[in-house]
Amino acid sequence: MTNDWWTSPAQADDGRLIMVSGRRDIDAFRSNPRFSIRINITWEYSDAPDAGMPCDADAALMEQATDSLQAILKADPVAVLTGIYTGAGRRDWVFYTLSTHIFQKKLNEALAPLPLLPLQITAENDPGWEEYAEMRLTEIE
Repeated sequence: MTNDWWTSPAQADDGRLIMVSGRRDIDAFRSNPRFSIRINITWEYSDAPDAGMPCDADAALMEQATDSLQAILKADPVAVLTGIYTGAGRRDWVFYTLSTHIFQKKLNEALAPLPLLPLQITAENDPGWEEYAEMRLTEIE
C-alpha cells in the first residue's frame, strides 16, 4: 500500500485559507467495518500570521508529529490517517480506527519523543466514513 495523497485549497467560514490533504489509498480500511471510529486531533496555534498558517517552528513540529504517527501506524495498522486540514489557526488530523483504547496507546507511543503538544482529541462513530466522503469533495482533480 502506498501513501497516495492529494492536497487542495479550501476556505474557512471566515474566508481564510485551509489546505486540505487527503489520502486515497485507504480502500482496505474503508471496506473493513471494524474501522468505524473517527478520531479528530486538533492543534490550535495562536502564533499564526494573518493568513492563519502555522509559524515555521509549529509547522516543523506538526510534521514531526505526522511522520511519527504514520510510522507507528505503518508498523501496526490499528488506525489510518485519512486527512489533514491546516489553516485558519489550527491543524486537524483525521483518523479512522478500530479501537479508541489501542489508538490512544499508539498515539502516546508516537508522540512520546516530542514536547507536550496542545492537542484536543475527539472520537465518534462514523461507520459510513461520512467525514472522509465530504473531504474528498474538496479534491481538485
